[in-house]
Amino acid sequence: MLKLFRYLRPYWWQILILLAATGLQVYTTLRLPALMADIINDGIVKEDVGMIWLVGGKMILFAIVSAIGSLISSYYSAIVGANFSKDLRKAVFKQVLSYSMSDMKTFSTASLITRTTNDVTQVRQTLTMMLQMMLRAPLFAIISFIMAIQTAPDMSWIIVVGLVAIIASIILIMSLVIPRFRIFQKLLDRTTLLTRENLTGLRVIRAFNNQKIEKKKFMKTNEELTKLLIYVDRILELQNPFINIIFNGTTLLCSWIGISLLTKDFAYLGNMAAFAQYVGHVMMAFLMLSILFVMIPRANVSAERIVEVLKLNTKIHWKKETNGVPDKVPSVEFKNVDFMYPDAEEKVLSDVSFVANAGETTAFVGSTGSGKSTLINLVPRFYEATAGEILVNGISVKEYEKDDLMGRIGFVPQRGILFSGSVKSNIKFGAPNATDAEVKHAAEVAQADGFISRLPEKYNAHISQGGTNVSGGQKQRLSIARAICKKPEIFVFDDSFSALDMKTDAKLREALKPETRGAVVLIVAQRISTIKDADQIVVLDGGKVVGKGEHFTLLNTCPIYQDIVKSQLSDDEFKNEMKLAKSRKVEVVNG
Repeated sequence: MLKLFRYLRPYWWQILILLAATGLQVYTTLRLPALMADIINDGIVKEDVGMIWLVGGKMILFAIVSAIGSLISSYYSAIVGANFSKDLRKAVFKQVLSYSMSDMKTFSTASLITRTTNDVTQVRQTLTMMLQMMLRAPLFAIISFIMAIQTAPDMSWIIVVGLVAIIASIILIMSLVIPRFRIFQKLLDRTTLLTRENLTGLRVIRAFNNQKIEKKKFMKTNEELTKLLIYVDRILELQNPFINIIFNGTTLLCSWIGISLLTKDFAYLGNMAAFAQYVGHVMMAFLMLSILFVMIPRANVSAERIVEVLKLNTKIHWKKETNGVPDKVPSVEFKNVDFMYPDAEEKVLSDVSFVANAGETTAFVGSTGSGKSTLINLVPRFYEATAGEILVNGISVKEYEKDDLMGRIGFVPQRGILFSGSVKSNIKFGAPNATDAEVKHAAEVAQADGFISRLPEKYNAHISQGGTNVSGGQKQRLSIARAICKKPEIFVFDDSFSALDMKTDAKLREALKPETRGAVVLIVAQRISTIKDADQIVVLDGGKVVGKGEHFTLLNTCPIYQDIVKSQLSDDEFKNEMKLAKSRKVEVVNG
């Protein structure tokens, strides 16, 4: 937890007020037993009513001041704890946003959610308790112990016996529960993961009638978590009986020893009463410390998990400013690029080279696992190339400032991702200052205006988290509209037309041409109909470029491309395509 205390620096003055209020509370509270002893010894025993009124007034005043000090310390501990957790969540969230795609594989999504919510809450609760008790409890214990010895030295051994018993019970309880805290956090991660998987994959689970299997998996983890919680709670519940036995035992000893001393000197009555109160303060202080001793190790586990997120060194480092002046004419160039996932044995991409110019469409095609999506994910630096160089507008992507590079790219992922909000807010996601007319135009180009117009609230219609209230094709069209609205220099479509029917696909590509006239267009697609009109088609196989050129050129020169085309066309259609390709080849030769 000490590593997280740096987030307390902005609140140092609130902590100082809190500490001062705590000191005031401790002082005024511990003056009350001494004043009570004065009332008994000098007021009641001597029958001095004036003395009783005078000291009683002081006791009321001290009690009021103590209450005010307690209120101030509680208020500021809550304020500091809440702001601390706010800053910590912000830091974790900011760090996660800076992760590359490789970094994201270090932690599961469920684990990151638990660390950002449950772990931060656990640390905040412990910090708040520490601010309230870490100074108060030791002060109460030490000062009460000293004043108890000064008040009734003959009974001081009772406190020692009580403290030994409390410390022994705390050590016993901590040794039983602390090893379980790390297991608890892992089981909580697992529960979050299973819950998330079942909610997002509910349709697939029902389609394959696997509800019983998923329920069994969840129940097993839930049962383990429940058993662990019951075990920990049972052990922690032993704390109260132990403390009560020790507290009542010391009180009984005080009364027994005190009464025997009263037979010798009745004036000892006030001292005995004060001593009993000081013993009570010592016991309560150690009770509070015992609670902290249990909370701190648990919070320390959570703190370690948070620190793991914060200290992870991202594999991609951005420049504070772009080095060099990018060309005004957009372009993307790969020079002998290799890529291999961390801890992998084989390269995903090997010696990939091509140039994509402004006003041209460059398409990537290949079998599943050939590296198409990985390749275009290197352009916005979602991953870092392990060898070679990637140039955007004539400058290496490694020389760009993050916002500068991202501002030039309009990325449409393979699976349409929408955010909770409205249709309009999703389209404006990359261009927050876009006008309503620009939003509508982007939707029209993406062939989304038709279904949007049929919605009751049209562009203000609500989109649920993840876009679960729209179809796959509608999500893709809204994702494409989002990229169009941004008006980027480079369009990246990662198989972004797969959920569209052939007619909509053709309309969209036709409408897209005027929008991308001066931009670089990179397309990954499975359907030949989507890419056959591309200015350049790059064929990948096993991460290597095995063909490069336009559609008919590749039909004449690249067997792998021929196989891909053949797999999607009927025999007659394929023969016609090959005839056209050969006639084009003859025309080129004759030309």
